Amino acid sequence: MSDRELYCDTCEGVQPFEMPPCADGHGADCPELLCTGCGTAVLIATFAFQPTRLTDRRRRPSAGRHAA
Repeated sequence: MSDRELYCDTCEGVQPFEMPPCADGHGADCPELLCTGCGTAVLIATFAFQPTRLTDRRRRPSAGRHAA
């Protein structure tokens, strides 16, 4: 079991949280944590974002304007 301190809304303070045995097979990467003070469960969600590809930002002359 791993321990970390997080804010618990139920306890209204920072409490140690621990990872319960994971039945889903995540092992050490399990996103579920339990507050050791009150037993409230939290889910830690991680997101992986792909870098965005910038579009061609060259300005094109408007219909009513001519390039100098």
